Amino acid sequence: MGNAWALYAHPDVTPHPLKDPSFDPLYGFPNGRKPREMIATEEQMQSAKLPLEDRGYCAHKLLEYQSCRADVWPWAAKCHHEKHDYLNCEYEDYILRLKEYEREKRLLHRKKRIEEKKVVE
Repeated sequence: MGNAWALYAHPDVTPHPLKDPSFDPLYGFPNGRKPREMIATEEQMQSAKLPLEDRGYCAHKLLEYQSCRADVWPWAAKCHHEKHDYLNCEYEDYILRLKEYEREKRLLHRKKRIEEKKVVE
């Protein structure tokens, strides 16, 4: 089921894609979680004129890739390692965001199930 349809049909158990998570990010992690940190600074991204959509957790990899391309320009294929690192970082970021969405969805289902159980009792 697509997210738009799920949000329409089941708004109580489907996380809204434009809102922050409603549960504590440390819920279910007794030892805590490693916080995600930006490696590239805002000044570096502004000086490289990165578009806003590219200013994510993988911006440092993109900056490395762009500087490599600028250094070896006619032979941009020499930067395949940097490109691979950047694309792999983007993929891992996507997977992490997908897992966060699924976690939120699972916790909303759990909350609804507990509330329904309380009503029955």
